[in-house]
Amino acid sequence: METIKIETPMIQLDQFLKWASILQSGGEIRFLLDEDKILVNGILCKAKRKKLYPGDTVEIKDVGTYLIKGE
Repeated sequence: METIKIETPMIQLDQFLKWASILQSGGEIRFLLDEDKILVNGILCKAKRKKLYPGDTVEIKDVGTYLIKGE
């Protein structure tokens, strides 16, 4: 599991994936969501603007798992 630090109290999923250099652009997230590849805290996520907070985990199937850490 990789830890990704954010500098804000909350970050949206699409912004997080760009911040962590997992995706090049926010538009690419649609493919991952459509193929049911993203889990947030172990629950399938279908919302590209899902709010993420420190302590949350994001798992992308066939890519990796990421823990969000705050300041």
